[in-house]
Amino acid sequence: MTETVYDRLAASAARWPDRPLFCVLPETAQAYDILAGEISFAETLTRVDAQANAYAAAGYRAGHRVLILLENRPSYFLHWMALNRLGVSVVPVNPDLRAAELSYMIGHAEPAGAVSIADRASDLSDAANYDLPVFGPDDAPLPPAITPNAAPGEAAMLYTSGTTGNPKGCVLTNAYFTMSGDWYKNAGGLCAITEDGERMLTPLPVFHMNAMACSFMAMLTVGGCLIALDRFHPKTWWASVRDSRATCLHYLGVIPSILMKAPPAPSDTDHAIRFGFGAGVDPELHAPFEARFGFPLVEGWGMTETSAANAICNNIEPRLVGVSCLGKPPKEIEVRILTDEGTEAAPDTPGELLVRRAGNAPRLAFFDHYYKNPEATAEAWEGGWFHTGDLVRKDAEGNIFFVDRKKNIIRRSGENIAAIEVESVLMQHPDITAAAVAPVVDDIRGEEVFACLTVADPGEAKAREIMEFCLAQMAYYKAPGHIAFVDTLPLTSTQKIQRGVLKTLVASLVNDPTTFRTAHLKKRQVG
Repeated sequence: MTETVYDRLAASAARWPDRPLFCVLPETAQAYDILAGEISFAETLTRVDAQANAYAAAGYRAGHRVLILLENRPSYFLHWMALNRLGVSVVPVNPDLRAAELSYMIGHAEPAGAVSIADRASDLSDAANYDLPVFGPDDAPLPPAITPNAAPGEAAMLYTSGTTGNPKGCVLTNAYFTMSGDWYKNAGGLCAITEDGERMLTPLPVFHMNAMACSFMAMLTVGGCLIALDRFHPKTWWASVRDSRATCLHYLGVIPSILMKAPPAPSDTDHAIRFGFGAGVDPELHAPFEARFGFPLVEGWGMTETSAANAICNNIEPRLVGVSCLGKPPKEIEVRILTDEGTEAAPDTPGELLVRRAGNAPRLAFFDHYYKNPEATAEAWEGGWFHTGDLVRKDAEGNIFFVDRKKNIIRRSGENIAAIEVESVLMQHPDITAAAVAPVVDDIRGEEVFACLTVADPGEAKAREIMEFCLAQMAYYKAPGHIAFVDTLPLTSTQKIQRGVLKTLVASLVNDPTTFRTAHLKKRQVG
């Protein structure tokens, strides 16, 4: 019988009942108006069982789905594990999503209910085209609105940015999560974790694969403590690291870049961190960061579709630092690198990364399928290999280096943004007759969204109006950080955007005085 996330909790609680599973720092507690302090494995299990009983009494059972919009609070995990005990799948919701995005997600996933922070409850209700029951994390669950519609074995459905349309619902199984925890437990090398009471700090959103399937499942598996911050706070980061007694941490590339901007201080190495695990560090800052702060930044590769169990990471010495090296694939993973012509790439020649599990179960611990999209699932697994859409190269020694993304994706501060999704929202504005979106380099965020638009009355007022429209319809980070009004867009003979030409165009426009800088308007909305 397949082990579930709840089973993993029960086993760990029996082994380490008094150890803390969660730690809420005062800063995070203040941000969320919740109690600071630690929650033990035993207390977590007691609260999860009580919550599961409440869900069962309300009528929830295997095959139902429940939306979870609880930010980075411990209650996110408590509700997830309670629902997992009943065989109910969860659909995590990014709290930055706005009306159009919520409407699509609810219409696509068809959840039976939603548990939400109070500030967003009405938004979820308004976005649904049926009477979706929405309740708070401390409320008695309202009865489910619809009958079960999820396939057996579904533990969660995470949405990923679609490159040819709306976001895709990635169906994930219990094995996806439990094997992610096992991978971290056994990874070894520079990111080795023990069963002696690790304390992992993460500022990453728990509704993403990294914190949900990697950080949390690792701590659940080894009897460690998860310290989830509400978000990354540069000014208090090192105080949080020290006060939490963290032994390891997770990061995105933007975090080292920001931390290195602060003047050096004697306290830079006053911490207990043995390693950081993440992706996207600026190659030029990689070695200087490690030298200054005294611990390695272990770069890794993974996707929502692959799970941590099928990750590639640069955790074994000797490693290559400062060259975007992902290390060598572990023996459990088979890799191919294909050119545009479909041939094997020669050493040091870029090509698309294809991966699968070694052995007779090539899809083991990968995502199960894209919900309601068998065509996309088949395309992703064409030829029996998962096509990642990432461009890499491999040297003669077998080291893999990240090069770029093949997909039309903008990577801003760790968030994947599909160009076509932003373009679709822009085209809903009544004054925009054509829209094209591409990434431009950003020193802090890695990349920023650049929009080329055609309108009848261009100008600063129109740019601001368009931004207000975007911020009401989609998450703030997806909105354009630069807007250029152009006469025409680079199109093919079949009226498709010439993406390569567009990238060259926006690179020439980013410093043009006629381009409107709108990034300062991109602020996280409250409620």
